[in-house]
This record gives sequence, structure tokens and C-alpha cells, in this order.
Amino acid sequence: MDQKELLLPVGESLSSLADFYRVFADETRIRILCELLDGEKRVLDIARDLGLSHSAVSHQLQLLRARRLVAFRRDGKSVRYSIADEHIHSILLQGIEHVGE
Repeated sequence: MDQKELLLPVGESLSSLADFYRVFADETRIRILCELLDGEKRVLDIARDLGLSHSAVSHQLQLLRARRLVAFRRDGKSVRYSIADEHIHSILLQGIEHVGE
């Protein structure tokens, strides 16, 4: 058995991987993730910077949180979002680099 066969997802893992990549198929979610590359931000700041409604950004952030692409922390009455971890940061930057070639 070679390395490729050991890493090939099957069953539920394959379904989870497909769901993971599906998240990247939406331009609004990509824009939000790119906005967070600079560090954590409040929903209102993301909405303002991207010219989107607060509710639209909140909805997309819920999806990104559910798939563990973004993390959040409470800061008083507001919530601040950031890229969940270095893996997500790297995947996003590699995608940007790939399409720019």
C-alpha cells in the first residue's frame, strides 16, 4: 500500500472533506476569509469593509464557524472573528497564489 492509498478519505471522511471544500465555493465567504487574513475583526467592521449587510455577514460567519474555518471570541457586547488556525490561513493563501499564477 502506497502513501496515496493511506491518505485517501473514505465514507464519512470523504463526505466531510467535500463539505469542507464546498465552503470555499462561495465568493462572499472567500471575501470574509480574506478580510480576516489581517487579524480578528468584528462583524460590523467586516460588513462595512465589504459593503455587505450585518445579517449577510453574520449568516456566512455562522457557516464558517460550523465548519471550523473561523474562530470567535466575545469582547464585551461584540464578537470578534478570526481565521481558525494556521491550516485554514495556509489553504486560503495557497488558493490565492494558485489562481494568480
